[in-house]
Amino acid sequence: MNALVTGGTRGIGRAVSLQLAREGYRKIFANYLQNDPEAERTAKTINDLGAECILVKANLADLDQIDNIFIQILTENLPIHAIVHCAALNSFKPLSQIKPNQWDLTMNINSRSFLYLVQQCLTRIPAGGSIVALSSLGSRKVVSNYGALGPAKAAMESIVRYLAVELADKGINVNAVCGGIINTTSIEKFPNYQSWLDNMIKKTPSGRIGQPKDIANAVAFLCRKESRFITGQILIVDGGLSLL
Repeated sequence: MNALVTGGTRGIGRAVSLQLAREGYRKIFANYLQNDPEAERTAKTINDLGAECILVKANLADLDQIDNIFIQILTENLPIHAIVHCAALNSFKPLSQIKPNQWDLTMNINSRSFLYLVQQCLTRIPAGGSIVALSSLGSRKVVSNYGALGPAKAAMESIVRYLAVELADKGINVNAVCGGIINTTSIEKFPNYQSWLDNMIKKTPSGRIGQPKDIANAVAFLCRKESRFITGQILIVDGGLSLL
């Protein structure tokens, strides 16, 4: 089996790439934008797990560069059994302060790129294939300084539902994993993040924030044959935070 993971060399995307390698995926196309040394380290780790990592450097805000990802897949002449969209961008401002270019960039990377990439790669996804998008609680709850990303993730979740219905007869399931507070460098971009983080931990019934591995395990489950009858769903992985 082969997989494409956007944003697949750092943070949650890296954890997803590694988990799919452990699940027996033979080739993993790991998309990234910057930090070549980190991408190379991720590729080596994937290769050490017995899979082959093909790094694909591309800015998902640029449709032409998304085309380059598809061209790379065509060059390899391989089916893509899983597409996992982990790439994300946020300006970490209230919605009332988001500038038009920041809005466009956030929407394009989080939602438009997801749809366009699926459209371009659809002929390479066989029956039994899976598409998974990574969302967050800001898609359904108001989160401070999450003004652009929350609506972008909400749009992406809507795309998941539409694609799930449209692709069901092709045997392709489409879902999203909605994470709570996950331990990545992104949380450090929130203003006064340490006090905010301490407060979030207190509010989480599980008593901790999530780890990238928690999200990766959920993604891997949705890519397995055992989950074939699950489609169009948003799986919340947040330690119970959204229940209170």
